Amino acid sequence: MQVKDIHEVITILQEAIKQWPETTLAMVAEQTRSDPFRILIGTVLSLRTKDETTAGACKRLFSLASTPASMVTLTEETIDQAIYPVGFHTTKAKNILAICHILIEEYNSRTPDDIDTLITLPGVGRKTANLVVTLGYAKPGICVDTHVHRISNRWGYVKTKNPDKTEYALREKLPSEYWIGINDLLVIYGQNLCKPVSPFCSRCRIRSFCDRVGVEKYR
Repeated sequence: MQVKDIHEVITILQEAIKQWPETTLAMVAEQTRSDPFRILIGTVLSLRTKDETTAGACKRLFSLASTPASMVTLTEETIDQAIYPVGFHTTKAKNILAICHILIEEYNSRTPDDIDTLITLPGVGRKTANLVVTLGYAKPGICVDTHVHRISNRWGYVKTKNPDKTEYALREKLPSEYWIGINDLLVIYGQNLCKPVSPFCSRCRIRSFCDRVGVEKYR
């Protein structure tokens, strides 16, 4: 893909994804009412967990506690029971409680609004931190998951080895107006058409722009 093509590609994708359901991240934002703390906890819950499972866990947990102060009144076991069966629920319950104590003791119960601080919290990586910054504080950020990493490399738009490096590469190359929305676009497209294995290239409206890097078989 040529650098100049990105504007046309994004425009095509924005129209194409309207036929499919919203992403987990969009669901988290809705469930958490764009509150930075709820987005932080909701995204921690969403990692390696199906959308519907995350939605139920958020609803149950936030009905019990929706602030750091109220969360620390719960036991780790209570949190674990509320979020079950999200992936790694026991570890996440422990991390959620630890996060809340840190927020209270070090940040006056306020969720940090910068990535470097957020990634020091237990169980919080760059994907989660970028989501909190973008959806919670409307600040620039690029949330890179496996879909964003895979597709942007498949296009030939970037050449990177892992999601963290993809984030940095996109920060250098992707026009800033697309930073916040790129995750929704590529996650939806990746889940429904640009599959990890044997993507539906024959149905892809941007196939003429794509280098198909690493694609050995397609439909």
